[in-house]
Amino acid sequence: MLSAQCTDKRVNIITPALFEKYPDIQKLNNADLNEVKNIIKSCSFFNNKAVNLIKMANRVIEHYNGEIPLNEKDLITLAGVGQKTAHVVMIEYAGANLMAVDTHVFRVAHRLGLSSEKTAIKTEKELTKKFKNDLHILHQAMVLFGRYICKAIKPKCESECFLKDYCKTKKSFKVG
Repeated sequence: MLSAQCTDKRVNIITPALFEKYPDIQKLNNADLNEVKNIIKSCSFFNNKAVNLIKMANRVIEHYNGEIPLNEKDLITLAGVGQKTAHVVMIEYAGANLMAVDTHVFRVAHRLGLSSEKTAIKTEKELTKKFKNDLHILHQAMVLFGRYICKAIKPKCESECFLKDYCKTKKSFKVG
């Protein structure tokens, strides 16, 4: 939820203090909104995210006996959780055979010619149709590849990319 429109690096800076202050869903449910805002204030859209975190905790307690549900239908009923976040939760905690398309996956899929779709949802459907199995592994691989090698700015095409022969946009990254 925190990672929407925010870097992974920033989220990783924020979460230790958040989890220390609110180590379980009950404590987050009882959290003071201003305290949550203060902890996550360096994250984009921190006001809305703080409200959603507390609302999410409340719903988990009221409707799911304090346990985070691990199916898409229930997850998307939680404040601040859409399809992508639901899929990431299910991939990470249940090993679900799903694809979640974030900015890294979207970029890699398009640069490698795996998708030409214009939206994350359509790109997800296309990748799911093409690959079918072990999607959770593909998701993680594409995220890491996009985060560290096939970066949005200054991709490491010549120095580190082992897929440059398949890249559909490599001409735009050639150095001088």
